Amino acid sequence: MIRRLAAVLPLALSLSACGDRTEKAADPAPAAPPPVAATTTTPEYKATPSPTLEAVKSRGYLTCGVHPGLPGFAYPDVKGVWQGFDVDICRAVAAATLGDAKKVRFTVIDNKDRFGALQSGRIDVLSRNTSWTLARDAGLGLDFAGTTYFDGQGFMAPRALNLTSADELNGARICVQTGTASETNLADYFSARGLTYTPVPAASEEEARNAYQAEKCDAFSADVSALAASRSVLNSPNAHVILPTVISKEPLGPVVRQDDPAWSDIVRWTVYALILAEELGVNSKTAEGSLETASDPRTRRLLGLEDDYGSLLSLKKDWAYQAIRQVGSYDEIFRRNIGADSGLKLERGMNALWTAPKPGLLYAPPIR
Repeated sequence: MIRRLAAVLPLALSLSACGDRTEKAADPAPAAPPPVAATTTTPEYKATPSPTLEAVKSRGYLTCGVHPGLPGFAYPDVKGVWQGFDVDICRAVAAATLGDAKKVRFTVIDNKDRFGALQSGRIDVLSRNTSWTLARDAGLGLDFAGTTYFDGQGFMAPRALNLTSADELNGARICVQTGTASETNLADYFSARGLTYTPVPAASEEEARNAYQAEKCDAFSADVSALAASRSVLNSPNAHVILPTVISKEPLGPVVRQDDPAWSDIVRWTVYALILAEELGVNSKTAEGSLETASDPRTRRLLGLEDDYGSLLSLKKDWAYQAIRQVGSYDEIFRRNIGADSGLKLERGMNALWTAPKPGLLYAPPIR
């Protein structure tokens, strides 16, 4: 019996193995994986409607709130045409939204009314040396669309005083504009250091500048950019210096209403397009030619040659191209208004690109 089982067992195992092979051979071949669909860099998202954009298109022009007169940033020239860094930001938004940088009307907004004018709908965007702070962003129903100029509060004093630091102003009379962050920053700085000063309040930058020139105060404190603008129109600009002490962070940029996030995106990405243009080497003089020669995908997307990112903003495909061609890249706008080609001759400093030999803070997210 044992011998018989021993003889049968190898045969059974052999048949079992043959059966396994037969079943496996009978199985259908596994299906090939489905082909991977071709991808596109244009996200299949839908644009969010913007009531502000519709209003701008309906009336045919953008309304922009600007400073009454700050050299380099916003001022009417001898022909009454508005010029300046902040003015050009609004012109770029007009070019992006309406295809024409000239389709913008400027409204003079004083310091006390700048937020009210925006909240009430009198203006579509406020482009007026305004600092981005938590209280303003979260407490006024407003959005800061981005930073166009990184600034800080400083001090201007007569060169004859031979000052090297704001700490040497202990006991001094200091002109400062009321109702501004500068007023609070000044008090905080002196208090934290146990120093004293006598504030000489002024209702406007012009009034503060005039008081300083009339020697009603020993120093004038404001954003460094505003001090440079004020110094440029003093009787003897070279007789005054801006001290190296900077006592605050003042990120300046355009402001919009918080109830229209799609409009915030439009203004924000217009600013980013100007920065990206500088980074990619595109400007008002080369933009048109780049339509024929650009090979870098980043440049082609910026100019609207590839994909249609403008549709995500409810804008035309060439929205960024129009802003760059008609107004310029960030470096062009900076240079002609407040940089090397202007009377202010401000250095790029923190406002240099993050890729510059001396890197700054200027950085724009990619268009993709």
